[in-house]
Amino acid sequence: MLVDDDFLFTLHLSFTYIFSILNFADPAKLVVLDSDLMVDVMLKIFNKIMSHRKFEHPRHGSLGFLPRKRAARHRGKVKAFPKDNPAQPCKLTAFLGYKAGMTHIVRDVEKPGSKLHKKETCEAVTIIETPPMVVVGVVGYVKIPRGLRTLNTVWAQHLSEDIKRRFYKNWCKSKKKAFTNYSKKYETETGKKDIQSQLEKMKKYCNVIRVLAHTQIRKMKGLKQKKAHLMEVQVNGGDVAQKVDFAYGFFEKQIPIDAVFQKDEMIDIIGVTKGKGYEGVVTRWGVTRLPRKTHRGLRKVACIGAWHPARVSFTVARAGQNGYHHRTEMNKKIYKLGKAGQESHSAITEYDRTEKEITPMGGFPHYGVVKDDFLMIKGCCVGPKKRVVTLRQSLLKQTSRLAMEEIKLKFVDTSSKFGHGRFQTLDEKAKFYGRLKA
Repeated sequence: MLVDDDFLFTLHLSFTYIFSILNFADPAKLVVLDSDLMVDVMLKIFNKIMSHRKFEHPRHGSLGFLPRKRAARHRGKVKAFPKDNPAQPCKLTAFLGYKAGMTHIVRDVEKPGSKLHKKETCEAVTIIETPPMVVVGVVGYVKIPRGLRTLNTVWAQHLSEDIKRRFYKNWCKSKKKAFTNYSKKYETETGKKDIQSQLEKMKKYCNVIRVLAHTQIRKMKGLKQKKAHLMEVQVNGGDVAQKVDFAYGFFEKQIPIDAVFQKDEMIDIIGVTKGKGYEGVVTRWGVTRLPRKTHRGLRKVACIGAWHPARVSFTVARAGQNGYHHRTEMNKKIYKLGKAGQESHSAITEYDRTEKEITPMGGFPHYGVVKDDFLMIKGCCVGPKKRVVTLRQSLLKQTSRLAMEEIKLKFVDTSSKFGHGRFQTLDEKAKFYGRLKA
C-alpha cells in the first residue's frame, strides 16, 4: 500500500490514542508497526467499535410486539400483579385514572457525588386525574395446574347507574333490570346466608382475592362518557380470610388514590396508545424510501421475500394499523399526589407561594379542569387526553438511587398550553396588560 508520511504519522497518533483508550497496552511502549499492518489493525478496531448501520435497514421496530393490531379493549389490562407478602397488612395494588395533559416542573437534583447535585433541572410531567374508586364486589380465585380459576363472585347490594351501564350495549333501549334480583338477596335471611356461605368458601378454598372496583365517571366533567370503567384489583397482604374481610368491608365505599400509592413511589402505567389508523410501511416501520425514479411508488418495500417459501414472512415490514396498541410502561415516578380541597391539589410549592391551581390557564387542551385527586408522574404516558389508564404498583422492589430519590418541587408551570403561554395566573396577566380601554 502506497501512503505518504503525513498520513502514517496521523495514523500512528490515532493508533496510539485508540490503544490508550481501550487499555490494550501502554502507549509509551508501543513499537512502530509496518504501515500495511497498522492500516489493517486500525480498520479492524474501527469496525469493532463503530455502531452505525453499514448495510442493512430492514425495519425500525421490534417484532416482539407483533401483531400490530387494534387493542381488544379500551382499558389497559393488568396481566400480572405484584407478588403477595402475607406478613404485610392488606392493601390494593392498582387504580384507574384519566390522562389530563402535560406540563413541566423545576426541581433540585438530589445525587450526592454527582456534578448535578443541588443543581436545578427542568422536567416534563403528566397529570393523571384519579377520582376515588368504588368497590362493588369481590372475586375468589383457585390455583390449578393451568393457572387461576374463578371460584365465585359476590356483588354489593347497591350498584350505581354508571356501573350498570357497563352491562348493556344500549342503556336507553334496555329494561335496566341488571342486578335487581341479586340485590334482593340482602333483604332476606336466606339470601344473606347464601352470601355469607360464598364468602366462607372463598376463605376456605381460594388462593387469590381480588375486588371489583369502578371509577366515578360522573365526576369527570370533561368526559361525555356516562359508562364507568370496571376492573379487578388484587388484594395483597395478610391471609385469605383477612383479604376477604378487607374486601367485604369496602363494599359500596370509596377508595382514594392515597390508599394505594404514595409520593416518590415507582409505578407501572398500562394503557392503549394513541390510534393513528391505517399507515404505510415507511411511517409504520421506518424503512428507507426507494430512489426517486422508482416505478410505481417509492414509499414501499422493494423485496418482500423469495419465491419459495411461497408466502410473505411475518418479519417483512408491511402497511397496516398503527397505534391503538396495548402497552405497559414501567417505573414511572410519582412527583406529586394532589388531594381535592387541600393545598396539595394546587401548584403551590415551598419556593413558589403563588396561589394557583394545578390546571394551567385556560384548562388542559382537549380535557378541561382537574377538579378531583390527581397524580403527577415524571415524563409521558400512553394514550391521548381523556384516555383511561391503569396504574399498578411496581412488580419488583425498587432499590436504585433514582427510585429512592426524594422529590422536592420548586416550581410547577401553569401557563397556557394552547400556544406559548407567558403568564402563570390571570392576575399576573391582568397586571401586565393593565385596564382594558372601552
